[in-house]
Amino acid sequence: MPSFADSFWSNDYAAGLGVLFGKLQQGVIENRQVLSVARMRAEAEEVYGQRLSEIAPAVDKIQGGFSRDDGASVRKAYEGVRTEMEDAAKNHKKIAQNIRDLVVNPFSRWCEAHESRIQDSQDELQTRIKAHDKQAEAVKKLRSNYFNKCRLVEDIEEENKLAFQDPETSPKPKQPIPEIKVETHQEEEEEDDEPYEIGDETYAPDQVKKILSHMLNNIKMGETKVPILGTYLNTSAGSDIVEYLQRNMGTSSVSYAERIGQDLITHGFLRLIGNVGNTFANSSKLFYQWRPKAFKMGGVPEKKAALGRTFSLPVSGSEGSDSPVVGTVSEYLAGWNVPGLNTARPNETPAERMRREAREADERYKAAVRKLDEMRCELEEAILVHLKFLERCELDRLKAIKTVVLDFSGTISNVIPSLQAAVDNMMLYQETVQPMGDLRYLLENYRTGNFAPKVVIYENYYNTVDEQTFGVDLEARARADKKRVPIIVTTLLTYLDHHYPDLEGDEARRGVWLADVPLAQTHKLRSKINNGKPPALDAFSEFDIPTVASVLKLYLLELPDSLVSSHVYEIIRTIYTTPTTDGSDAARVSVLQQTLSQLRLTNIATLDACMNHFTRLIDLTSADEEYVAKLATSLAPCILRPKTETSLTMEEKHAYRLIRDLFAHKDAIFSELKRMSTLNHSVSVTGNGNNRPRAISTDESNRKAHMEERTRALLEKTTGSRSRATSPAPSPRGHRRDKSVGGPETRFPIHPSGVTSPTAGTTGGKRQSLGPILPKRSSLEVPDEAGMGVTHHTDKLNGITAPADPVAKIEGEALLEKRNSLGRSGARFVGGRRVPIAAAAPAPPSGVDNTSSHAGVTLVDAPMDY
Repeated sequence: MPSFADSFWSNDYAAGLGVLFGKLQQGVIENRQVLSVARMRAEAEEVYGQRLSEIAPAVDKIQGGFSRDDGASVRKAYEGVRTEMEDAAKNHKKIAQNIRDLVVNPFSRWCEAHESRIQDSQDELQTRIKAHDKQAEAVKKLRSNYFNKCRLVEDIEEENKLAFQDPETSPKPKQPIPEIKVETHQEEEEEDDEPYEIGDETYAPDQVKKILSHMLNNIKMGETKVPILGTYLNTSAGSDIVEYLQRNMGTSSVSYAERIGQDLITHGFLRLIGNVGNTFANSSKLFYQWRPKAFKMGGVPEKKAALGRTFSLPVSGSEGSDSPVVGTVSEYLAGWNVPGLNTARPNETPAERMRREAREADERYKAAVRKLDEMRCELEEAILVHLKFLERCELDRLKAIKTVVLDFSGTISNVIPSLQAAVDNMMLYQETVQPMGDLRYLLENYRTGNFAPKVVIYENYYNTVDEQTFGVDLEARARADKKRVPIIVTTLLTYLDHHYPDLEGDEARRGVWLADVPLAQTHKLRSKINNGKPPALDAFSEFDIPTVASVLKLYLLELPDSLVSSHVYEIIRTIYTTPTTDGSDAARVSVLQQTLSQLRLTNIATLDACMNHFTRLIDLTSADEEYVAKLATSLAPCILRPKTETSLTMEEKHAYRLIRDLFAHKDAIFSELKRMSTLNHSVSVTGNGNNRPRAISTDESNRKAHMEERTRALLEKTTGSRSRATSPAPSPRGHRRDKSVGGPETRFPIHPSGVTSPTAGTTGGKRQSLGPILPKRSSLEVPDEAGMGVTHHTDKLNGITAPADPVAKIEGEALLEKRNSLGRSGARFVGGRRVPIAAAAPAPPSGVDNTSSHAGVTLVDAPMDY
């Protein structure tokens, strides 16, 4: 059964959580309804018992009746009926009190606590989502600003290239000052577009203009005389400003109003006069002067002091810029940007200034993206923690209702046996309550999507991907690494291969991919290696092996498109929903080969490396069917995802069935894919006369022609219309097994205790599946440091060198013959190619397709040409 943690995700995080909290709030209302039923039943029992108790006193008021008939049988019958009514009154009152004590009071307290837990989780997640969305909008604005700066740099560089080419005809700029002034205004306009943070809110420039205009027109303003310094115009007391903020901006406290006033000082709208410092306080003795920036932005005319025949500067030091004379002159000269008056950078040219501003905008944009990524990771961690907590809360609520129904029926059945039929019905009702079934129904009908994080990556203006690893397109990452498979994938798989032997037993090795690793731990390792560079092995030292495996799954989930592209999702759906004519697996495998051949070469190579790792893990640990099914279910969203997830796609199991087919028919599928790849490669080599391998072009203009050629090649293979050279691979009947030669082994290097020689590997009881045996060859091993080149095997048995003694060699071969479950195909590796033993010969030159001597194809990881 799916859980909350992988059922209520959406692209904007808020939609999925909104559905969940809607259902949880519905549960809160259901609690109130159950509580109302119990409370009203208690009130009804209380009223009924009270009315029954009033019968006997009312009858006793009648004189001369049964009171005079002593010993009569009619009187005894009457008294019996009267007593039964009094007992019934007591019983009903007892029922009412039991319902209040056992149901209403405890369940009402629990409901209040449950509602508080739900509301706290909703408030916290809403706050985090708002902060994330706010940062995302800031990233968009900074990105636009950065791109605008880069375009201005390009424009001025083009102008500089065209300028002064002919000194005689080139016009001399007589007055370049107006041009610089336009650029300055443009810069001011761009700066005005930045939002202002005032208090806990963020305001756009237009909103700030309206606020300032209203403040300047409604706050009491006058003149303030300060000894020695003189008289200041346009001043307001701190208490007047706080009163305005509380009356018009809805500030809840004086401290919050003081924070807003401090922000007005920080943004340059106010300043403190007559005191040291620049702190805002709610005081009628502290006065603040409205600065020219506030009047200019609010569109209110500023009151200036009249100039006489002579004048003196009203203030000194850093505050002299606000004086009527000095401030105006300085602003006038700063607007013209005259060389020599720019004291910060006096020798800076306009081109240098633009390049500096572009660099600064790039740094701000890059920092904002990093902050957004950190906030996204923290948001996902918080959502995951809250989803698990809310799932427990909802399950507890359903169990609590089950307990309430049981207690409610018990309070009645223990007092009035005559209501046993009603009690039996209530017991039947409480037996029909199934908390797990109700939870499953909620998930199956209201889930919005699996966990699929959406990464906002840093988009460099010059299309480089050197800053990030996660979330970057797979082909772009591989192109930057100059590998067929991104280095991050090969490094993680190789690290896992080398550290599987550190775990105790096959159960622990299989459990690496099914462990529930906390998302915070996975994000911690992700942040260490998310730098666009090959990850260092020491970065994994402080993390356990399940965390490393979880990082690989997170990398595949954060790709912009799934490893098996979503463009072929409908084709794969058709493959598994349309029955084949003969019902065999061969027809389906052939169609899967054609479908997967449409993927990019990087996707195919990465998929092959991953499947090779998983199938080898399954074989070497002797995994059962249950484990294979769980592993395929865990990897399904990492390998294939629909372009848009809907309620229909969430119930489909096509990705799971695809992975099961890749597990079962890996060699058949990828050998044909590599043959197609080499066929296209050989055609390209023959066409241009160059023997150097080339990367598959991303140009889609000839896609239809390539598809027709590939289909024609498949038809020729199946119908035999074109003769092909006989495959040099050994016959299925021949199971000749020789030792391989070549590079180091890539299977798990196990060094079991007590084994001193290759011939001693089977001693000491039952052999572990990862013992010191010769490895099983696969069609494509995990790429080594050279890229997609196949890693060769040596005569070492899991790190132990085979002896040169012929007797020991014969014993080692005999040991290999006994272990048929992990046997190898009879093949050698010569010159980097896989050659059968029967046709072992020197390898042909690199890049030449010799189909007569080599049926299989190896993807060689060479530098790509673009």
